[in-house]
Amino acid sequence: MKINNKIKRSGIMLVISSPSGAGKTTLARKLIEKDRNIELSISVTTRKPRKKEKNKEDYIFVTEKRFDTMINQNMFLEHATVFGNKYGTPKGPIMKKLQAGKDILFDIDWQGTQEIKEKESKYLVTVFILPPSTKELEKRLLNRAQDTNKEVKKRMSEAVSEITHWAEYDYVIINDDLTQTLKKLRAILDAERLKRYRQTGLNNFVRKSIL
Repeated sequence: MKINNKIKRSGIMLVISSPSGAGKTTLARKLIEKDRNIELSISVTTRKPRKKEKNKEDYIFVTEKRFDTMINQNMFLEHATVFGNKYGTPKGPIMKKLQAGKDILFDIDWQGTQEIKEKESKYLVTVFILPPSTKELEKRLLNRAQDTNKEVKKRMSEAVSEITHWAEYDYVIINDDLTQTLKKLRAILDAERLKRYRQTGLNNFVRKSIL
């Protein structure tokens, strides 16, 4: 008889935060490509779509009125205003997936991270991505050509404020090499999955298969 040694566990909310241009979005995409048991949380936002962004794939784009209604109905796990636009994470679908053992990846800022920490800290693992330098950060923002020069200057002015929150995170990685940073991120996820209290089926496994 074949024995199934896969042990039931609770899911993880893996938060990756960084100033714009430090690489968190690229890292999030590559992590999902490598790992089948983690998926990206799709945020609701009031900002306008950028080129090639698709509704319900990149973000769920809504009006200010709809967003405020969702706040009043307590439909968000977290929500925050960033660069004048509102962002939020729908609560119901996330909690169902976590309880079923699915890991969820969050590409959010420190404000959203703090709000989740206050509400659902037992599922939370936080990682802050630092750029090698502010000069390199500005170069990346200019090279990606998604924002105007005025917007890049605004993002750079906000970057210093964002970076001051690095010490509030469980892990900090300097992204000077994308491949190595991704390896470190995967190592963090693997280790967190093995924590005893996350392996909710461990007692049952030991009792039936070991003792």
